[in-house]
Amino acid sequence: MADNNSTLANLHNLLDYDASKFISAEVQLKHSLPEWTSKASSLKLKAVLQKYLDYVQEHIQKMEDFFEEEKISSLSLTNRVMHAFIEDAEEKLSFCADPDVKDACLLASIQGINHFKISAYGTAAAFANTLGMDKKATVFHEAEVNEKQIDDRLSQLAEHEINQKAKATIILPK
Repeated sequence: MADNNSTLANLHNLLDYDASKFISAEVQLKHSLPEWTSKASSLKLKAVLQKYLDYVQEHIQKMEDFFEEEKISSLSLTNRVMHAFIEDAEEKLSFCADPDVKDACLLASIQGINHFKISAYGTAAAFANTLGMDKKATVFHEAEVNEKQIDDRLSQLAEHEINQKAKATIILPK
């Protein structure tokens, strides 16, 4: 599927279309993660977000390789879902008055993005497996595993540190 305006006539076309959306999502996230990392006050959260940025950059490279192999020429699709996640995170972060609450908000927002990506990469791996594209299925599965690893780290951090600190936050009236 060299032209993203073509119809989705088969599962292979759908996989290529979805892959175009993945790279758009990853590029959008790549631009937001450094800013979000700088907004985090927890050093552990900063470290997880930096690791996530490394994964995102790796995913972009692997998607670019996928495009080259699939001869997908257009990368012009915008991932509206990722755009909405990022916009929502920015809006919520703008209302956070306390650094601990901001960390909880940031972590929760990133986990929402992360869960979306786990689903997307898992579906792509299933499509590629069905199509007998074992090498490409492995690439999508590895991305899904990366996302699950970040999700596990974020969950542990939320449960044992971030949410507890945010819960204890007291805002004094002005």
